[in-house]
Amino acid sequence: MAQQRAIFGGGCFWCTEAVFRQVKGLSQVISGYAGGARANPSYEQVCSGATGHAEVIAVDFDDSIISFETLLDIFFATHDPTTLNRQGNDVGSQYRSVIYYQNEQQQQSAQAKIEQLKQQGIHAVTELSPAVPFFEAESYHQDFYSKNPTQGYCNFAIPPKLSKLKQYFSDQLA
Repeated sequence: MAQQRAIFGGGCFWCTEAVFRQVKGLSQVISGYAGGARANPSYEQVCSGATGHAEVIAVDFDDSIISFETLLDIFFATHDPTTLNRQGNDVGSQYRSVIYYQNEQQQQSAQAKIEQLKQQGIHAVTELSPAVPFFEAESYHQDFYSKNPTQGYCNFAIPPKLSKLKQYFSDQLA
C-alpha cells in the first residue's frame, strides 16, 4: 500500500534499533532524538537530560508487509512500558517510553493497544504524542549493535530483547 514512518522510544536507542532491524517490511531503522526543545541536539546534550529529547528510532515501513499494529506489539513486548523515565539501568527522561504518532490512525491504534495492556493489568506509562521533529543521531550510533557486538552494555541488554522477538514474532523476522 504505502510507506509509513513510526517513531518509538523504548529506552536506549541501541537496544530498540537492534530489535527493529530484525523485522521484515522495514526499509530503514534510524536512531535519533525527538520530543525536546533543541534543534539538532548532540548525544551528550540529550544524555544530560536538559534538552527534553528522548532517544528514539524512526522506522520506515511498508504497511502492505507489516502493520503499525504489529510494530506496536513488537515495541511493547521488547521494552518495559511500566517504568517512568527508565529502562533497566538507564534512568532519565531521555529513556522514556514514547510513541510519536504520525497520523490519526496511528494515534487510535496506539491508544487501543495501551488500553488493551491496561485491561491485562499492565499499566503502561508510555507517552503518546503527536509527531514532532526527528533528529538523526550521530553516525556512530547507527546500527550500533551489529557494529559493536562485544560492547558490554549491548551484550547485557539486547540479547533478552532479541530472544523475545524471536519467541513471539518469528513470523515477522526478516
